[in-house]
This record gives sequence, structure tokens and C-alpha cells, in this order.
Amino acid sequence: MAVTEVTDATFEDIVLKSEVPVMVDLWAVWCGPCRMIHPIIEELSEEFAGKALMTKLDVDTNRKTAMKYGIRNIPTVLFIKNGEVIDKQVGAVPKKKFQEKLEAIL
Repeated sequence: MAVTEVTDATFEDIVLKSEVPVMVDLWAVWCGPCRMIHPIIEELSEEFAGKALMTKLDVDTNRKTAMKYGIRNIPTVLFIKNGEVIDKQVGAVPKKKFQEKLEAIL
């Protein structure tokens, strides 16, 4: 399963109304650490297929959502369940850290 691209317009329907927990990668094209974690998120989308949804949101083109969640640094990854932010990770971290946070909200 691929990582789903979300926008300000689709965030509520895809992320907040999701039946499964959602991992939202807030990133930008110019961000090196963002590019470093993208392959990890792709792998997690396969590993957690059917159990959690992996999404990404470009903060440069979707400022409304980034502002709503107070995103000041990227990459920031939000872990959302039942429309609520349960956890968050700022900065590039190893795959294991993302796995642990996902497993904790399943």
C-alpha cells in the first residue's frame, strides 16, 4: 500500500475520519531530513497495511493544516486516532521509533 498524499482540502475526510490510526508526515520538498524518512514511511505503509494509514502533507502548499497543528519544524509526524492527535515525532528518527509509536496506538 502506498503513502497517501493529503491536502488541506482532503485532510478531514482522509485523516480525521479514518477508521484506522493515521500517521501524517508533514514535510517539504526542500527538507533533507524529510527525504531521509520518506523510504521508512513507505516501508511502514506496507507493514501496517490494513491496520494503519500512512499519509504525507506538504506544508508549503497546505499551510492551513500545518498552522492548525502548530507545526514549526519539519519533518513532524503526527499519530492520529479517532480524529485526535495521540502522539507526535519531530525530526528524523530510526524506523524502530515510528514502529513503536504506531504499535502503541493500534
